[in-house]
Amino acid sequence: MDAFAAGHAAALWAGLHLLLILTLSVQVVQQRRKYKVLLGDDGIPEMVQAVRALGNATEYVPPALAGLAILAVVQTSPMVIHMAGFALFTGRALHAVGLSRSGGASFPRTIGMILTWVAYLFMIVALLFSALP
Repeated sequence: MDAFAAGHAAALWAGLHLLLILTLSVQVVQQRRKYKVLLGDDGIPEMVQAVRALGNATEYVPPALAGLAILAVVQTSPMVIHMAGFALFTGRALHAVGLSRSGGASFPRTIGMILTWVAYLFMIVALLFSALP
């Protein structure tokens, strides 16, 4: 196996997740301009949803990217990194779409959280397995 392949796989998913967070951040700024809100959300449903979509992504993505980076450092199979990265990205994107469209429960939000948790569990197992001598 190419010694750098795992690092390249992790770089792909880190870049895509950063792009997702940037996109969500731009949406918050757009809502702030639209409603002239400088701080907080003023209780405006669209602002609340945009802020929470960004906040939720920033709560889940950084620890997962740390997991992907550690998997790359220990030279885990790039396929493992791609599987975890894909599940996480798909989950986070679906969750953001669902939360951006409605503050309530929705199919994209539910599937997004399930995929996020699946990615987390998959990385936990891969990390613990990688820690074995």
